[in-house]
Amino acid sequence: MEKFLADFNQSFIAGDRWLLYLKGVGITLEVAAVALILGVILGVIVAVIRTIHDQQHPGRQNAVLGILNGIAKVYTTVIRGTPLMVQLLIMYFVIFSNTRNAVGVAMLTFGINSGAYVAEIIRGGIMSVDGGQMEAARSLGLPYMPSMRFVVIPQAVKNILPALGNELIALLKDTSLVTVIGVRDLTKAAQLIQGKTYQALFPFVGIAIVYLVLVMIIAALIGVLERRMRASDRR
Repeated sequence: MEKFLADFNQSFIAGDRWLLYLKGVGITLEVAAVALILGVILGVIVAVIRTIHDQQHPGRQNAVLGILNGIAKVYTTVIRGTPLMVQLLIMYFVIFSNTRNAVGVAMLTFGINSGAYVAEIIRGGIMSVDGGQMEAARSLGLPYMPSMRFVVIPQAVKNILPALGNELIALLKDTSLVTVIGVRDLTKAAQLIQGKTYQALFPFVGIAIVYLVLVMIIAALIGVLERRMRASDRR
């Protein structure tokens, strides 16, 4: 018992090491939040481009839209077809090799990566909405984009919310990869403390519990949002 308490003290209390974990949690949440915002913005743009292109009438193809759709396809194929860690290494050591803002590079990389997955999630959600909804909006005189914005996308959001929640959870856990470019996130904090104390049990089990609690909180919030949306449907 004495050894247990001594190891716990070494890993969390001595030298105010808990502050290192706390700062790591802050950076982890910051990277995940900014990356999610970037991912949603990119995902919406790519999904709308691909959806509009796919819904064009045969023989009336728009050349500019065709080029944008080709770029969107290449983007989603490359990003989803290569490991996130490799993308992170390329962004930090090749594309932004002269920068010292590792956190900024991590946010951008995770945002670009998340955008490819969010795009397919949103596109699937849009395609799942009954085509009659768009036809009804257009028959009332709404142009295409306002019809998408006010009629189709709100319904699609309800369908894709669980998938978006899973993407956020995966994104949060994947932020642990930022240690490879030296970002002092939660995982890096545990590694630093393990290197000083030579105690692996408490630092790594401790951050595993923190990640688990964060995921449980996110899952609970998503569940509340889903229930509220279902309640609004019944009204």
